Amino acid sequence: MTTDPGYDRCWTVYGQRQLDRGYSPPVPDRIDWGFWPGVGPGAEVLGDIRGKRVLDVGSGPGHHAVHLARAYGALVDGVDRSPTQHRRAVNDHGSEPGVRFVCADVADHLRRVEPYDAAYGLRTFACVDPRHLLPALRDGLAGGAPLVFSALHTDGDGEGPSDEVVSRPEFVRLPNQEPIPTRMWVLTPRLWEALLTEHGFTVEGCELLTAPDGDNPAVVQLIRARRRPTVRVTALSSRPRTDRPPAPHAAVGVGAVLLGPRGLLLGRHRHGTWELPGGTVEPGESLRETVVRELAEETGLLARPADVTLLGTLVDHVGDVVRVTVGAVVTAWRGEPGEQPGESVGDWRWWPLDGLPQGLFECSAQILTSWRDDLPPIEHPPAHFTPFAAPPPPGGRPEGTR
Repeated sequence: MTTDPGYDRCWTVYGQRQLDRGYSPPVPDRIDWGFWPGVGPGAEVLGDIRGKRVLDVGSGPGHHAVHLARAYGALVDGVDRSPTQHRRAVNDHGSEPGVRFVCADVADHLRRVEPYDAAYGLRTFACVDPRHLLPALRDGLAGGAPLVFSALHTDGDGEGPSDEVVSRPEFVRLPNQEPIPTRMWVLTPRLWEALLTEHGFTVEGCELLTAPDGDNPAVVQLIRARRRPTVRVTALSSRPRTDRPPAPHAAVGVGAVLLGPRGLLLGRHRHGTWELPGGTVEPGESLRETVVRELAEETGLLARPADVTLLGTLVDHVGDVVRVTVGAVVTAWRGEPGEQPGESVGDWRWWPLDGLPQGLFECSAQILTSWRDDLPPIEHPPAHFTPFAAPPPPGGRPEGTR
């Protein structure tokens, strides 16, 4: 993906018009992420950037980059694709200490430099295809680096954002001049969050900024995200609870996958393994009924058999005992997990899928491997898996939503 040609033409024309009229915006006293002075937070949302390398995405005439260098001691690279916008920045601030201006596509620039400690953009992210920009930022930011940007949410005509990654016609306006046509990616906050998550970022907040004048329908969204740290992928370990084989009557069991907004539910067995809720099938029970009963007995969470989707059977053996485990996904439940009296598993916690603990119980490890193939590698004894049906989409609906 590349930037839209309409974007290049628009901002080249815009920059030339500003050069022709001799307009240079003053270096501000604060960062305003929207169009309105004093609305919303300032540069403090970037965190401590003193002495750090900071990327200004679409820096325009450069006045915001200069503000960060002067007020916060940042080392700012202002990158803009428009040659006329770049000329404005160099003409006015080319000798400013701590600031460097680069005329380039930001994705190309990021491939040639060391990773930055932070990045930001003021109303520029709507001007670039996010599928072009976000992978480059992922690779061009250090692990844990903040990414803060504002983007159009609702334009001056009251047209709101799209829930599809498509550009649409917009106009850039200057007083007493013909509007300049362009195309912009005006996306919903939920879609921005999904795109950022897909490309290696954790979204920490989204704030909608509105005009102080209630007659102005324009809305700008301010999104705060952070580059997820790059970690070395290490295979998760699994181990048996004890060296003894299970009792023959306990060789058929279930394990339940609950994935909610806070992650995957795992509890710690008294023998030290981390495992999914589950247990032994009792005489006369259906497998779904076993999942519901064991979930309530072990965690206190309440579900219905209709909320249970069976994944399939896993067959292995311990000693001379054939062990059959049925994996299941619970798609809705009520309550909060907690330790239950007399149960051997407790300390229930929600774990992110990219941060599961070491020491998974073998049966739970086998279920998780059969459930999703995009998890970190998990070591476990081999098992024959026979699926019942296609698994449901990831994610559950806690607190009784159905």
